[in-house]
Amino acid sequence: MKPRFSCADFTFPLLSHDKVLVLLNLLGFEAVDLGVFEGRSHYSPSQVNEDPRGLAKTIKANLDANHLTVSDVFLQTGEEPSISAANDPDSTARERNRQWFEAMLTFTEELNCRHLTGLPGVNHTSIPLNTDWNLAVGEAHWRVQRAKQAGIAYSIEAHVGSILPDPESTLRFLQEVPDLTLTLDYGHFIYQGMSNESAHPLLKYASHFHARGGAKGQLQSTVKENTIDFKAVVEGMAKCDYQGFLCLEYVWVDWEGCNRTDNIAETLLLRQQIESYANNLRESGLQRDR
Repeated sequence: MKPRFSCADFTFPLLSHDKVLVLLNLLGFEAVDLGVFEGRSHYSPSQVNEDPRGLAKTIKANLDANHLTVSDVFLQTGEEPSISAANDPDSTARERNRQWFEAMLTFTEELNCRHLTGLPGVNHTSIPLNTDWNLAVGEAHWRVQRAKQAGIAYSIEAHVGSILPDPESTLRFLQEVPDLTLTLDYGHFIYQGMSNESAHPLLKYASHFHARGGAKGQLQSTVKENTIDFKAVVEGMAKCDYQGFLCLEYVWVDWEGCNRTDNIAETLLLRQQIESYANNLRESGLQRDR
């Protein structure tokens, strides 16, 4: 396995977007994950909705100038996952989300990207759990079908605070929505004290992967404190013939201590560690072949 690395633009939110792309080029990346989060990223879904082709053209010029391609577009329709969630009980909110999703598909296509990530939804106290679940499943079905028509793979990220907080519920959801894939981030499970082994079965559903240090009680950690078993992840990816990107996704936000790492240093250290695991795996495979 030879990992295809990307880095998230939202790793460096204090820089202007054009400067982020310059930095990623300097750091040796060839691909970038674009975060499009309402109210808290360089570009927002509402901006994309106004002129998806025009905005994509502007970004594409900066991408080309820095020899970068887009590995994933990550859509979040609210400033927080609970705001304007995919399974919002308000049908007006869901209809607006669908309109924004259509614009995001156009935006993603114009960037020559073939992968779009969204969030699955959250639990709402105002409605029964099964209603929440069915709304989330229904919206995921619709998004998958619309994305397929555009030639784009659609995935969801299971995360802390979502309707999919653990591997078991995530597996059930994926099985209920044919052709839905996963943007897999072990950190959301490890943070809650779950094991690496519990997340391994999700690898075969992954079309994209978020990597950063994490540990129990630490949604984001240094590489030194990390307890995510990236060696096992690399081995699992090889067994699954994983074809997606591996995004280095350190973030900088005043939430759950996610503003306490040196994102440049930790990004480079984790990339080196994962490259080492992949190189060792290839070398051991070559030795067996001989």
